[in-house]
Amino acid sequence: MNAGIVGMGTYVPEGVLTNADLEKIVDVSNDWIIERTGIRERRIAEPEQATSDLAVIAGERALADAGVDPLEVDLIIVCTNTADMTFPATACLVQERLGARRAAAFDLVAGCTGFVYGVGLSSQFIATGAYRTVLVIGAETLSRVINYQDRNICVLFGDGAGAAVLRPVASSSGILAFRLWADGAGAPFLTLPAGGSRMPTSQETVDKKLHYATMNGREIFKFAVRTLGEAALEVLTMAGFNQSDIDFLVPHQANIRIIEAAARRLNLPMEKVMVNVDCYGNTSTASIPLALHEALQEGRIKGGDLIVIVSFGTGLTWGALVIKWPDGKN
Repeated sequence: MNAGIVGMGTYVPEGVLTNADLEKIVDVSNDWIIERTGIRERRIAEPEQATSDLAVIAGERALADAGVDPLEVDLIIVCTNTADMTFPATACLVQERLGARRAAAFDLVAGCTGFVYGVGLSSQFIATGAYRTVLVIGAETLSRVINYQDRNICVLFGDGAGAAVLRPVASSSGILAFRLWADGAGAPFLTLPAGGSRMPTSQETVDKKLHYATMNGREIFKFAVRTLGEAALEVLTMAGFNQSDIDFLVPHQANIRIIEAAARRLNLPMEKVMVNVDCYGNTSTASIPLALHEALQEGRIKGGDLIVIVSFGTGLTWGALVIKWPDGKN
């Protein structure tokens, strides 16, 4: 059995942080941000909103879109880097609030590639018959771990959530191939140093601002440009296609220059590439479902289209999916 996406839902907070807002708090300009990233604004969660709050709304909308009752869900995977707390899993909090009492639930941490990892893993549960209905959610409140005095990182990230319901579909459609990668040698390039067992929370870690994300932007950029196009080509080959067969590309929304580099590597015009990084910034695990859902709502993906999804993230991790979009589902 192939697994396919049969419903989607998203949620972004109402709060908007524009480039003009950032100009007032850190040494940046609108032109500087746009030139380097393509980002114009990003969404920021309210102080009382946690990652699970965003995830629940996206999950409810995905289930409604799929016409699936919460009691039919067999498994919930919440892909996040900003869990509500170290334990229990955010997925368990989401399961209870959705009323999905029959579902197993766990969190998946794979950087910005988390949603791709989650969908790939879910497809195997469905293909083997272990589960029939899986809810995969990518949700982040990255604003909680960003130092807004660090201009190299505060301009990049935003908050949001996206969810997909996966179920068995016809063998000619759905997820035709996926591939996941990791290279731990690049782990130092994007980290949140303190708060874990290596560096437990202390007054010193707080004073040194070690509970904020740190990033080597140059190395991350080089890694992403090198891997995104190659990952897409490899997974296409696995599925028995080549780059000329791509109808639409949904890349991780991290930086417009990285997205454009991937499009060039695949010889794709930008009309066949989803871009919404300008509106939301990098929402990490929420990036792919937000972009995919928006493309569907805009009618840019039709039944029968061959879709390539590709992402990268801290770890370092990266991954790609080839999906034949089911007829009648757009």
